[in-house]
Amino acid sequence: MEFTFDGRPMKHVDRKSLYTRLETRINYLKDFLDFTSSDAEALAWGSKYIKTLIPAVVNLVYRKLLETDITARAFHTRDTSVETPVEDFFHEDSPQIQRRKMFLRWYLTKICSDPTHMDFWRYLNKVGLMHVAQERLHKLNIEYVHMGACLGYIQDVFTEALLSHPTLSITRKTALIRAISKIIWIQNDLIAKWRIRDGEEYADEMSEINLDDKEGYLGEKKILGDSSSASSSDDDRASIISSIAPSIAPSTASACPFAEMTKPATNTKIWAGK
Repeated sequence: MEFTFDGRPMKHVDRKSLYTRLETRINYLKDFLDFTSSDAEALAWGSKYIKTLIPAVVNLVYRKLLETDITARAFHTRDTSVETPVEDFFHEDSPQIQRRKMFLRWYLTKICSDPTHMDFWRYLNKVGLMHVAQERLHKLNIEYVHMGACLGYIQDVFTEALLSHPTLSITRKTALIRAISKIIWIQNDLIAKWRIRDGEEYADEMSEINLDDKEGYLGEKKILGDSSSASSSDDDRASIISSIAPSIAPSTASACPFAEMTKPATNTKIWAGK
């Protein structure tokens, strides 16, 4: 029996496939969120603007993670559910944090790549699995509340920064913000899916992912250098500030990559130096 909606055939979504086939889940999410070729084109065109923001975003995210003991402690314990006392927390310039910053830079660069290939979504799915302490030599367990909050924070910073761009048209801004927001929300689902119990009756049939990778690798691709190559936060800030016009006094210089094109009016999250 064929059902119709608004004169059109109603789409069928197989529930089991949503939990056992990643491609089905991605297609469903893309369809529901209206993620189309227009979004992919907007991302391809505007990725240079997002990439310009990445160093500032990385610094902001790690400052946020180091603000509270439950997330800062995880860099020592690799598990937010473990409340082991920490005598001396890492700080922004710690080699361990610099190494993690490198990972986040790569990740944010990756989500600006080509979402028309399934490998893009497999990577996002693997990022979700990596944080649930499954099938990994050095297990990492970051509870969903922190993962979701971090994604929301990243989305907010991107949205604020892109909206404040002084030369992009509102049409371009809207298209780019919509595209990156949809990707972040699909990433959110691909993190939550490893935590929630929906579809657990199909657990034995869910696609398996090999996570026996060395630290800093996803599959065959190395995404982290050794600790000796980790850049310092001063270098990171310098790479941002170097784009600011010389006419802006150091005391008022903003870490916003678009600062050379507009005078800062308010103290916002994109100004990492404040």
